[in-house]
Amino acid sequence: MAETFDIAIVGAGITGCAIARQLARFDLSICVVEAANDIALGASKANGGLVHAGYDPAPGTVKAQVNARGCELYSTWAQELDFLFCRTGSMVLGFNDEDRAHLEQLRCNGHVNGVPELSIVGPDRIHELEPRASADATCALWCPSTGFVDPFEVAIAALENAVANGVTFMRSAPVEAIEVAGSGDDTCFTLATPAGNVRCRYLINAAGNGAANISHMAGAEEFQMVWRQGNIVVLDKEPRTLMPLYPVPTPVSKGVIVTGTVHGNTVITATAAVREPGDTQTYATDVNALLTGAHKLVPDLDTRRVVRAFAGGRPVIKGTNDFFIGQSAVVPGLFQAAGIQSPGVASAPAIAERMERVMREAGVALRERADWDPIRRAPDDFDRVPLARKEELIESDPAWGQIVCRCETVPEAEIVAAIRRHPGAVSVEGVKRRCRAGMGRCQSGFCQSRVVAILAHELGCDPSEVLLEDAGSWLVQGPLKGVR
Repeated sequence: MAETFDIAIVGAGITGCAIARQLARFDLSICVVEAANDIALGASKANGGLVHAGYDPAPGTVKAQVNARGCELYSTWAQELDFLFCRTGSMVLGFNDEDRAHLEQLRCNGHVNGVPELSIVGPDRIHELEPRASADATCALWCPSTGFVDPFEVAIAALENAVANGVTFMRSAPVEAIEVAGSGDDTCFTLATPAGNVRCRYLINAAGNGAANISHMAGAEEFQMVWRQGNIVVLDKEPRTLMPLYPVPTPVSKGVIVTGTVHGNTVITATAAVREPGDTQTYATDVNALLTGAHKLVPDLDTRRVVRAFAGGRPVIKGTNDFFIGQSAVVPGLFQAAGIQSPGVASAPAIAERMERVMREAGVALRERADWDPIRRAPDDFDRVPLARKEELIESDPAWGQIVCRCETVPEAEIVAAIRRHPGAVSVEGVKRRCRAGMGRCQSGFCQSRVVAILAHELGCDPSEVLLEDAGSWLVQGPLKGVR
């Protein structure tokens, strides 16, 4: 038997989760179907979390229409969903007259796209805004509206809020086939997955790098995805968070960017090389290119403080450098949110808003629920809360005083809370994404065995069954030594 919903959304990346949250306000039954065992494990996992302002996309493109609007919406979304968001502003650094001409073009683009308060500044203002920016920079595009988020946290917060408002989340459910029955307003989709079949009246394709496969299985538009791989480097925490610094962009990439993060690390992001689909290997040549590019922008950056290098693939539609958001022209009832590469994180709230509008225009009845609650409260972050709150938490439960991850000051109770939330962590990496246990300089060297033991207890399984991430990624065999 298939479970039946009004809407099924394929993909629990930041795009799918944002759409789920947007549509959860309406009197419709919704299911988010995810191939992996957790949220934000595809393209959303492998990026620097920048909320780009919107001066890069060519005017008139879909990217241009949603980027600046998405950046604007982040203030409201961060307040309602209680995730960390820093609107620091950014600079694109120029080093010669040719660069300055390019910055003027970006400023004009941004003005057309609705980006506020853009200006070209000189060396004195550059070093007033970011003292560590290269002294060789002769000019810069100053953009006050740029910011950054933790993309995991945004996707998790959006889906938690959606689930609290009645949305169903199916994990470990890769879509293996789609049956389309009926036609016109009577179209019905049945999605076959290992976790059970899902029947729906409307289907939203937000499958990231798998979007072409979903469209093909549904008999809709045929397109091909290009795996534009990006390597990213994470540095240990700095005493002061860096403002995002960009080089003059290339035709296919924003170039190597240096930025702070909401947690105080520095990230160097990202290379752009077309490689085999699914390639998440890090390459020495790419990492060296990142470090070289970073030193051009921030000469005093201590790249010996690298704690992690990783890679992922942007979901680029072959033959276009734009997003594909809209109702399918081939299969009524299917809505596409495909090709969401950069600036996907920045655009996510506006993509969700646009999807709502597209569905309304297609005749989908969207009646707001009386009990819709847009507010989600984040769990306590022990490392960030005031001392008085720390004492209050420990008084309520001594497990708050049992520090498991020393690098990020994550206690046992915070890990338990991450597992018990809806939807909660079911793997070591799932815990890491929610409360940063293992995200620090030792990268789980000291805390992983404790996290495994806590997961085993909370999930009611043997430690040997606890996964690092996806199916088959077991970490231990036999009993854990010295763990209660």
